[in-house]
Amino acid sequence: MKSGLQAGAVSTRKVTVDKPRTVDFLGENLRVYATPELVRDFEVTCRQFLLGFCDPGEDSVGTGISVSHAGATLLGMDVDITITVKAVDGRKVTFDLLARDGGEEISRGEHGRFVVDVEKLRARVAAKARQASA
Repeated sequence: MKSGLQAGAVSTRKVTVDKPRTVDFLGENLRVYATPELVRDFEVTCRQFLLGFCDPGEDSVGTGISVSHAGATLLGMDVDITITVKAVDGRKVTFDLLARDGGEEISRGEHGRFVVDVEKLRARVAAKARQASA
């Protein structure tokens, strides 16, 4: 992992709530941003940010997330996803999360990620798969 990642670093990404990001169980007239998709957008934003600090062969995996989701964002609306590095402890990075649509806060939370060596992770997963099939 490259040096330079520090608490306080901020990144913002704009996403548009398209149909796949909405709930479908309330009917077509209530297509609003689904919480699992919001969580995914937070994770993707954090991962993309961290890739700028990863060495070749590294990536990051999520270790936990906690969010509120208090606003209904309509199909077609833009959402600003803002992440702020809260803490860096070796390869463990904690983010504060904020999402706003049109100026209204819709979500806030915290997300942890861990920078991993992809080949080492692949070897651990393969060993686990062999053990599970035995």
